Amino acid sequence: MARMVGIGLQSFEKIRQNNCFYVDKTDFIREWWEAQDEVTLITRPRRFGKTLNMNMTEQFFSVDYAGRGDLFEGLSIWKEEKFRELQGMYPVIALSFADVKQITFDQARKAICFF
Repeated sequence: MARMVGIGLQSFEKIRQNNCFYVDKTDFIREWWEAQDEVTLITRPRRFGKTLNMNMTEQFFSVDYAGRGDLFEGLSIWKEEKFRELQGMYPVIALSFADVKQITFDQARKAICFF
């Protein structure tokens, strides 16, 4: 059976559970973790997977996904034991501004504060 392309899906869990086509970007987690940067700014054009990558990272580290290694099995990050041990070990606060599309500062501020 051919894999479905989950256009517009921003949930890593749904993509993996539904066996959708997925380009493995889990090396981002390893590179980010090993860089030990104090601040990380991720800028890409629209539709480049920023929200999906952040969702993937959240689900990798979050205690809410402890024991969900099945989401990462077969992917690059799962090859190293030290990263398997990190999965589901941290409290994570995830904020997304993906739905904030206002055109003025005041409107955007109100939309952000609404969350």
